[in-house]
Amino acid sequence: MSKEKEKQFVKEITPQSEDFSRWYIDTISKAELMSYSPVRGCVVLRPDGYEIWENIQRELDARFKETGHRNAYFPLFIPESFFQKEKEHVEGFNPELPWVTEAGGEKLEERLAIRPTSETMIGHMYSNWIQSYRDLPVLINQWANVVRWEKRTLPFLRTTEFLWQEGHTAHEDEADARKETMQMLDIYRDFAENFLAIPVIVGQKTPSEKFAGAVDTYSIEAMMKDGKAVQAGTSHYLGTNFAKAFEIQYLDRENQQQFVHTTSWGVSTRLIGAMIMVHGDDRGLVLPPKVAPLQVVMIPIGPPKTREAVIARTDELFGELKRAGIRVKVDGREQSPGWKFNEYEMRGVPIRIELGPRDMENGQAVLVSRVSGEKRVIAQDRLVAEVRAMLEEIHTMMYANAKAFMDSHFYTVDSLDEMKSCLEQQRGFTLAGWCGSEACEHQVKEETGATSRNIPFTPATAKTTCLVCGSPAEHTVVFGKAH
Repeated sequence: MSKEKEKQFVKEITPQSEDFSRWYIDTISKAELMSYSPVRGCVVLRPDGYEIWENIQRELDARFKETGHRNAYFPLFIPESFFQKEKEHVEGFNPELPWVTEAGGEKLEERLAIRPTSETMIGHMYSNWIQSYRDLPVLINQWANVVRWEKRTLPFLRTTEFLWQEGHTAHEDEADARKETMQMLDIYRDFAENFLAIPVIVGQKTPSEKFAGAVDTYSIEAMMKDGKAVQAGTSHYLGTNFAKAFEIQYLDRENQQQFVHTTSWGVSTRLIGAMIMVHGDDRGLVLPPKVAPLQVVMIPIGPPKTREAVIARTDELFGELKRAGIRVKVDGREQSPGWKFNEYEMRGVPIRIELGPRDMENGQAVLVSRVSGEKRVIAQDRLVAEVRAMLEEIHTMMYANAKAFMDSHFYTVDSLDEMKSCLEQQRGFTLAGWCGSEACEHQVKEETGATSRNIPFTPATAKTTCLVCGSPAEHTVVFGKAH
């Protein structure tokens, strides 16, 4: 590769402080996680981007199955009549629905929506499958693509078509369904914190922000490095709303017909965007070790006369790491070591291993952390153990850094004027009291651009008065601007 092409490849990414959105697009494009497609609002997930999703999928799927859920698949096309059965649901989704009106050269008798979510289709099927309390609970998850015709799009965070999982369960009573709702919410919290190293705020959505057709919606909310929020996962208690709409009834233990209580819950490729915005820096991606497509890159260095011996030993050590289950590669290309260091830093690879002639003589290798930049000289015969230890340290450090950032950008306010002043001068979330009035919540949004993120289960402090009207507060709420 020519020097000019090398220089072009490692050109600077827009600094976060200069333009965070531009930094984000530069980073995901330069790191080859995605490319824009010719269809508005749709992107192509390139191998590194898709492999991150595969790692997310693999881990969550195992957790779902451990709690008794099974995977199924339901059709992409949903009859229009299904949406008319649950009024609040169709009103919530109607602006985003794309419709198929013609197929095979003929106009369809009934329009078909391209799946925005599957409650209606699954409700229809459950009404056929569930007859008795012996059929309950039904615990099903679906990995699928969905389509929502978004006006503003941003790769991974908000696209016309995206990938997700959606769980749909049916239960005998409210207590069992609510237990399921909270269990799945906690799985999401644990996954975000212990797999993606993302601290989250766990709580309940306000009525105006809940899922269309739900009785209650719960969420995990994450703070990005620009201080904005991303809703990282939701779990919904749907009550009997969809059961009544789709006549999902069962014969109970007293031989009486009852409606089931249902739930739904989901996360999407939005998690990838959140992970990038929480951890990335001005050099590019910083990937949590558990989700990174490549955990370790090995770079042999030194003059040409020692190259063969260095590469041979590098390959031996590569085999040890590979057999230990570590995702590793050797980059033996002819580009300069400095160019490779920059490339893999930009791609967010957690650990770089350098091995040169002097390391060969001393039976050692150099480990470099993407997060701290620490260089650690270790014995080659301790390589696997030292790499595993550093990967754990990196995860712990990433979570701690993200938590410290969120804590330092979290403000408590008592009035709307105080919130406005805070958001104008700072970036981050605000904690405030709310009387429960939709009018007060709407006024916050109109005057500050911030929305209620959720009513946290464990707020840092309990607020006693509404920030808008001054009435007694029914809830302590997290407000923030969102992506």
